[in-house]
Amino acid sequence: MTSYKDAPTRTVSAGGVDFAYRELGPKAGIPVIFLVHLAGNLDNWDPRVVDGIAAKHGVITFDNRGVGASTGKTPDTIEAMAKDAVAFIRALGFDQVDLHGFSMGGMIAQVIARDEPELVRKLILTGTGPAGGKGMKEVVWVAQLDTVRGLLSRQDPKQFLFFTRTANGKREGKAFLARLQERTVARDRPTSVSSYFAQLKACRRWGKQEPHDLSLIRHSVFLANGDNDRMLPTPNTHDMARRLPNNELVIYPDAGHGGIFQYHEQFVEKALEFLAK
Repeated sequence: MTSYKDAPTRTVSAGGVDFAYRELGPKAGIPVIFLVHLAGNLDNWDPRVVDGIAAKHGVITFDNRGVGASTGKTPDTIEAMAKDAVAFIRALGFDQVDLHGFSMGGMIAQVIARDEPELVRKLILTGTGPAGGKGMKEVVWVAQLDTVRGLLSRQDPKQFLFFTRTANGKREGKAFLARLQERTVARDRPTSVSSYFAQLKACRRWGKQEPHDLSLIRHSVFLANGDNDRMLPTPNTHDMARRLPNNELVIYPDAGHGGIFQYHEQFVEKALEFLAK
């Protein structure tokens, strides 16, 4: 099987946008669409997570509108991003998919499940939170602070944003960042500053909304996060578990926002079990 680090980048047109995407894994069955985090592009997915899921299921990652190699102007609302994702999925010819939304991608996944319930079979929501969740609107300040910390210490900001500052967290963060560099050719374009700020605005708006009625999401949901997520605080994951009618919850110890990458083996095993039910 092709590894994610070697998967070719393709494009498909939908709604006036040329979406860049990568696809791997079995062609048969329902694919898992990966919805990426704030400022993330195709190269920001942990290849161990993608390859692990793709061993059993088709996996498709893509750049949101205006991000990386996708054309257009990045929307500044989660709802508009969800509409773009639906257009992308339908342009590929799928009538039903599973969704894995990480961080901002988890917000997008919630909107898709609510507005297009027949399109979605199952949801995996990781490192994310509900509209109007506690501390959610502070994502702007946390992201900016840790970006500055990264610049001052000459480290990737994800070392601070995604991982704890314990010895274990620091070690796992470095391993994750090394995996992101395994792809050495045909890498994606960096996310532009204007796209980044549009996404920040969308996340802040999500955090300031009135809470959504999560009981309307009747799909099976797998929730996962670290026990010390500073970016989208972990209590929001517990809140979602209380409000979603049909969910399974995993919280990883001594882990932050990127808990699923720190515990990628355990996450993949659980995700495959969930998808197979």
